[in-house]
Amino acid sequence: MQFGIFSIADITPDPLTGAIPSEHERLEAMIEYAVQAEQVGLDVFALGEHHNPPFVTSSPTTTLGYIAGRTSEIILSTATTLITTNDPVKIAEDYAMLQHLAGGRVDLTMGRGNTGPVYPWFGQDIRQGLPLAIENYELLHRLWNEDVADWEGKFRTPLQQFTSTPRPLDGVAPFVWHGSIRSPQIAEQAAFYGDGFFHNNIFWPISHTKQMVELYRRRYEHYGHGSADQAIVGLGGQFFARKNSQDAIDEFRPYFDNAPVYGHGPSMEDFTAPTPLTVGSPQQVIDRYMTMREHVGDYQRQMFLVDHAGLPRKTVLEQIEILGTEIVPVLRRELDALRPAHVPDGPTHAGRVAARDAELAASGEPAYDDAYRFGTGDNWTGLTVEGGQRAQEQSLARDRRNQARLEQSQAGKESK
Repeated sequence: MQFGIFSIADITPDPLTGAIPSEHERLEAMIEYAVQAEQVGLDVFALGEHHNPPFVTSSPTTTLGYIAGRTSEIILSTATTLITTNDPVKIAEDYAMLQHLAGGRVDLTMGRGNTGPVYPWFGQDIRQGLPLAIENYELLHRLWNEDVADWEGKFRTPLQQFTSTPRPLDGVAPFVWHGSIRSPQIAEQAAFYGDGFFHNNIFWPISHTKQMVELYRRRYEHYGHGSADQAIVGLGGQFFARKNSQDAIDEFRPYFDNAPVYGHGPSMEDFTAPTPLTVGSPQQVIDRYMTMREHVGDYQRQMFLVDHAGLPRKTVLEQIEILGTEIVPVLRRELDALRPAHVPDGPTHAGRVAARDAELAASGEPAYDDAYRFGTGDNWTGLTVEGGQRAQEQSLARDRRNQARLEQSQAGKESK
């Protein structure tokens, strides 16, 4: 199972000192958190995307690319990539480039975001949010899986004989999580493509999370990608821990009470009871997150928000240390021991390349060849004759495998 931290890079005053970090200081802090996360043994660092104050995360690929140069093992992800207001062509190019530069240590979470004004800023209509998410991801998926794409939709200009460059590393696109809190259509989209579903339930009761995950699992199996318990699920979470639980409560309370999102509302005790926010000792955090499996089944990724609400940099680094050295080792050991053998681990680039190669070998198809296969000498993309034939054969073979999986799934249901 994979564990990590994510940041939305909010600039929030410290309620105790009134100190407000500059944008530069906030960016420097995020880099330090990512490096610290790798050093203490966490698996993933993820970054949100916002285009308005008080956030400084307008360019996740730039930031994650810099972090890639400072790290060597940790997976670099996004807490949200705005599939509605970003051009799918640019997403395909930017994240494939980042994938190459990071040696495959890249995946991303597609989402619609929670800031309404961002839509007109990028020339879109918020009333078309769901259709945009569905259409844009269809195009992105094709750009990563087809060497040459012809495409026409409702929300952008058509593409003719278009090749997104660079092509995905080793012929395997970055793994995609579809993130949603409320929209069953997004759970359906994740299931249709056989992608991951990430429920960032940091403000929601586990009963709601359970409903969304169960829907995704049922539909994942319906589309023939595997059994429901093999679907790839990720959850969001929050904690604040100290050796003594009362110390954690006393230290975190002013930050909770003044947090931009949930401050000046319910008490910390009332808020933590139904939501995943856990404030206490490391053992209390472990006990709380061990129960998540009882509600959503075995899942692959657990992420924690740790650097919000104006917490000082020193405090955040201490929290990352506690998470990586005291909490995660126990959760990893206990949850991995409970997971059945047929339920997959968290997705990695190396694991997905190995699975692709095994599938090609089992079907008798040629092994993947990363030789450059495009024409040169002008500004018009196009495969060479040999490369075009190979790409077409691989695309047809992939379609046949997907259709066979769907037919097997349907046949299994009819026989019951």
